[in-house]
Amino acid sequence: MGTTAALWSGRVLTGLFTLFMLGASAAPKLAGANAARAAMEPLGWDARFLPLIGAMELAFVVLHLVPRTSLLGAILMTALLGGAVAAQLRAGQPLASHVLFGVYLGLLMWGGLWLRDPALRALFPWRTV
Repeated sequence: MGTTAALWSGRVLTGLFTLFMLGASAAPKLAGANAARAAMEPLGWDARFLPLIGAMELAFVVLHLVPRTSLLGAILMTALLGGAVAAQLRAGQPLASHVLFGVYLGLLMWGGLWLRDPALRALFPWRTV
């Protein structure tokens, strides 16, 4: 894939990840929406943690979007998504739709960053045998 195509593909993936994280995850938590409260209940989380989790999501997405801090943002977001996967697994949620959703988001986020960042592609090259 050419450099320009990789860059734009990465931007699109990053944009999709960002729209989901801000619109469907961080904003409802920060607003204290009933849907966010209802989603936390089966996981055993108290609703008082919603603003904190939403603020972390927002901060990590912003770090991920700034080229200079994108790697730090991706690492911190991976930690947050890992916690979400663990919480879903502990609560006995369905594997493909709930437990692995954090993995899907992580793949989308890291794929976008890998395509946008030539240094990351050099560190983790795509190999063909």
